[in-house]
Amino acid sequence: MRDIPQRILMGPGPSDVPPRVLAALARPTVGHLDPAFLDLMDGIRAKLQKVFRTANPFTMAMSGTGSAGMETVLANLIEPGDTALICVKGVFGGRMVDVAERCGAVVERLDRPWGQTFDIHEVITAARRVRPAVVGIVHAETSTGAHQPLEGLGD
Repeated sequence: MRDIPQRILMGPGPSDVPPRVLAALARPTVGHLDPAFLDLMDGIRAKLQKVFRTANPFTMAMSGTGSAGMETVLANLIEPGDTALICVKGVFGGRMVDVAERCGAVVERLDRPWGQTFDIHEVITAARRVRPAVVGIVHAETSTGAHQPLEGLGD
């Protein structure tokens, strides 16, 4: 490992780890049932609840890839036969369609050429027309570098 050169990682992941994170990783491991760990997770839950504006006691941090998170969300929100409106503008929007279909959703696609973003009013209009149980849209489509503005979508 000592022969591995230092590099600046500029891709979608993995990314460079800040020195303070590396220092934290060098500290002793804390068990998942340790009271200090449980307190830490309670603090993380409270912050996630604030970010997502929820009091849901089942709010939790999840360790995994972005795709694992997306699959977890869809598997918990979609019932077989539900309609899902999925916005596709790259690899991960397409993956969302696949996961939603595997969960039993009837998928209505809203497509853009890869790398382009959606006008938020177009998404709102489609949601009003389709009346889906779930709307899926990728905020940061790393396959193309497209950053999707979301302001106004949840209003």
